Amino acid sequence: MDNRDFLFVHLLLVLTLGSVSKATDICGISEFSSRIVGGTDASNGSWPWQISLRFKGSHICGGTLISSQWVMTAAHCLELSNYPSSYTVVLGAYQLSITNSHQVTSNVKSIKVNSQYDGTGSSGDIALIELSNNITYTEFIRPVCLPPASISFRNGMNCWVTGWGATSFGGSLSNPETLQQLMVPLITRDTCNAMYNINSGFMYNIIVIQSDQICAGYQAGGKDSCQGDSGSPLVCQVDSVWYQVGIVSFGEQCALPNRPGVYTLVSVYESWIKSTMTSSSMSLPTISVLLLVGALMFLLH
Repeated sequence: MDNRDFLFVHLLLVLTLGSVSKATDICGISEFSSRIVGGTDASNGSWPWQISLRFKGSHICGGTLISSQWVMTAAHCLELSNYPSSYTVVLGAYQLSITNSHQVTSNVKSIKVNSQYDGTGSSGDIALIELSNNITYTEFIRPVCLPPASISFRNGMNCWVTGWGATSFGGSLSNPETLQQLMVPLITRDTCNAMYNINSGFMYNIIVIQSDQICAGYQAGGKDSCQGDSGSPLVCQVDSVWYQVGIVSFGEQCALPNRPGVYTLVSVYESWIKSTMTSSSMSLPTISVLLLVGALMFLLH
């Protein structure tokens, strides 16, 4: 084997091992799995994909880590400013008033809001945030899995919503503002739409729940996501893996009868998520790899 052959094999191994490393990223796994049903403090690390979205340093919404450089949240969470520099993302947080040793803060490189979004209640209430730096995964910081088309989530399935939102309409989460968790059953779009038309004041039924939305909660009310939970995940567990089914979008006040929480249905945006992340991945590292391949071809000839 001459020097050119050795160089080719060495660089090929580097490229191959690099791609394998990315493919083996683990999503949807929590090392800390104790759960208590219904509107309670989460345990530290139970939901390692949960992030806090900050606007000029203050928490405004939740969101989820979906890869080492991307976070998913609700589009309406980003209406305050179009400038990425206005936002930061905190990963590994547990109590907003107390900084823990597991936290990592990242600046925002870019913001991608779905073009369908047109205000509260509309379709397309989903956005992607590209972080300024790649995040190293730990027990307390890990991505959630996005649901493949092959997995179905049945009506009535018990799932979980998490966030730092208010515990009552118009209220606020008391110090130290500990991450909250709530188990809620899934409700189909048609059933939820019928519920939202009860005592609505309209003579005829109207479409409240859009085709890209799903609901979760209780017809009797009493338990629900609330202000400050926007952008946070609704996750369901299948075969010990957590998948994000929804993004907290909107509701009528909080926990009212016949007014369950409404969530953007993540599976509808599978192609948009992938294409958005891919279009931004042609960065300098990717171009460098292409140049490297070109150099290899030159050496071999």
